[in-house]
Amino acid sequence: MTQPLVEFFFDFGSPTAYLAYTQLPRIAAECGAELVWRPMLLGGVFKAAGNASPAAVPAKSRWMNQDMARWAQRWGVTLAMNPHFPINTLTLMRGAVGMQLRRPDDFRRYVDAVYRAMWEQPCNCGDPAVLAEVLTRAGFDPAAFQALVADAEVKAALVANTEEAVARGVFGAPTMFVGAQMHFGQDRLDFVRDALRAAGAA
Repeated sequence: MTQPLVEFFFDFGSPTAYLAYTQLPRIAAECGAELVWRPMLLGGVFKAAGNASPAAVPAKSRWMNQDMARWAQRWGVTLAMNPHFPINTLTLMRGAVGMQLRRPDDFRRYVDAVYRAMWEQPCNCGDPAVLAEVLTRAGFDPAAFQALVADAEVKAALVANTEEAVARGVFGAPTMFVGAQMHFGQDRLDFVRDALRAAGAA
């Protein structure tokens, strides 16, 4: 019996991906599965897939804000809608890929710090000065971080992740894969759990 895997394609700019982030580690642990973090650039996915942010549709945006509040209440997690939304997450996502490539032991600490700053506090992480404060509070050196996100290999890795996501049918975030099964949205985590249990029993 092999350990099941769940791939989590995410972008810090998505509040629904944040909600999935609050639950997936627990679900993976309950199912004896490995959680594979797959940073991607949501703006690139939208462009390639011909999709757009729900914020671009006022009626959908109003509904989603209410629905996300329901999910946060159900799971007992904090969700503070960011007044600076939408935020350009290119630097943030390069940071995630860079941590995976260069400082894997610090990856989760970085992810936790950015998600808290985006959707719990919330901060304008698109402002370099604000991001520097967030990083400093989390124990990161902002200067070293800037060098990391400027690394050509890091930039290329984010592009590759994003292109792979589009090639596999991803059109938004959060998107989870269990094998070839794709699940979109924080409201599909029960299906992710079921797929992981089935994979673990195979």
